[in-house]
Amino acid sequence: MNASLGRFLILASLLVASAGALVAFAAGRTRSQEGLKWAQRFAYAFSILMGGAALLMEYALLTHDFSVSYVAQVGSRAVPTWVTISSLWSSLEGSILFWGLILAAYIAVATWFTRNDYQEYMPDAIGVWLTSAAFFAFLIAGPANPFQTVPNPPMDGPGPNPLLQNHILMVAHPPFLYFGYVGMTIPFG
Repeated sequence: MNASLGRFLILASLLVASAGALVAFAAGRTRSQEGLKWAQRFAYAFSILMGGAALLMEYALLTHDFSVSYVAQVGSRAVPTWVTISSLWSSLEGSILFWGLILAAYIAVATWFTRNDYQEYMPDAIGVWLTSAAFFAFLIAGPANPFQTVPNPPMDGPGPNPLLQNHILMVAHPPFLYFGYVGMTIPFG
């Protein structure tokens, strides 16, 4: 069930980001205030959907749902909880999902703080943000899908990359790196 719900959330976030980018760019060309409001709604909806997908993956990791392919790939009952939580960014599929979560948070915060400012520029900015969001949602939905279903799930998994288990500071390195990389999307927009 986690895998199916996760796939749905990712596909819905791809649809919302794509539609929102189109609406935002159209609103920017026509200077439509109503279009800007819809673009903002799409930005918030993307953030909710991507946040839900990332939270669902964390839930699958913490409950050791090995029917989810990513959990079977990086999960383990033998590692401490902090390692299980940081397993979200311990492999490619989870890292891209985590990247999408951070992007979703940045988009929601930037949309909220600029909701009444820069009315002539915000449709295009939101359009750029949601285009980037659609790209990452596409990667998560397609080539880097962590929500594949494992037909015969194992009882336990190998755990994350051993490098992530060596030192507690490895928990902080990828998130701080992603905060910087992903954060550049906002001023770019």
